[in-house]
Amino acid sequence: MASTVNTAFEEFLKNSVRLDSTQAAKARISRDNLISNINGFSGDDDFFSLYKEKHLKYGSFARNTKIRPIDDIDLMICISGEGRKYSCSGSTYYITGLDSDYSNNLMTGTSLNSTKVINRFLKKLGALHDYRKAEMHKNHEAATLQLMTYDWNFDIVPCWSMDIDKYLIPDGNGNWKITDPRIDNNRTMELNQKHKGKMLDVIRLMKYWNNRAITLKIDSYLLECMVLEVYQSMGVKDNYWVDLEFRDLLNRMANIILSDVQDPKGIQGNINKYSFEDRVKISVALTNAYNKAKEATSLELTKKDQRAAINKWREVLGPSFPQYTD
Repeated sequence: MASTVNTAFEEFLKNSVRLDSTQAAKARISRDNLISNINGFSGDDDFFSLYKEKHLKYGSFARNTKIRPIDDIDLMICISGEGRKYSCSGSTYYITGLDSDYSNNLMTGTSLNSTKVINRFLKKLGALHDYRKAEMHKNHEAATLQLMTYDWNFDIVPCWSMDIDKYLIPDGNGNWKITDPRIDNNRTMELNQKHKGKMLDVIRLMKYWNNRAITLKIDSYLLECMVLEVYQSMGVKDNYWVDLEFRDLLNRMANIILSDVQDPKGIQGNINKYSFEDRVKISVALTNAYNKAKEATSLELTKKDQRAAINKWREVLGPSFPQYTD
């Protein structure tokens, strides 16, 4: 319950959008424990030697852009090259194996098979205590580990660093592809700092709106890249009001979704894979939400009607948005 739009947004962010701080702390501890457990496999005859300094925490949980509930946590576990070599043909990478890779049946021809590497992770992860199930992720690019005591899963991606300042990860087809999530991590942090720590809540609000599935759901990574594109080109302001930031972002996103969106890492090219018809559907939904948000702002600032403004915001963000109270 809230008497002003400002208090309504703060209550909504605290109780419905941002991660619960206690749960987030437990999730970080469980993530670090898992990394420690996996590091314990390093050097086993049926596993790999790990390049522990190159393990990477990435994804929305690491970037502090995840909203409730915590459903998955992403990790990249780096394997030591130990003399292996890589080659590429177009965007597909191949890794030559060691004698141990042949003896552990991890090869397809002369190339280390990324699906078999994930399966080797699954075999080791399945023996851990406190974890319910280890299985291949549906995209065949990660191992998914389910916990016994918490609701979140871990998506664990085997990777290589070798002599390139990027990572090679499974491509879902048995080979490897290049990536570097550090770019996304750093970009998000730097832009949030540039905008006085006010950007993350706007991303979270946009994700919450997106998850209501009013229309086609925008891919989460694409959504974040679109928001960062907006804030990349935006100048620093004296004041940031989260409701006004969210309102204006709806309008900007309605335009951006209609065009191609380039991978900020410079690797994948266009990451907006929606058809033109689907882009239009998403744009219309964003525009409709923007028009309601604009009306809510007018009710608050021009007509000085906090009750009506809060009710209008409930139309945009749903019944979990606080109701008005005197």
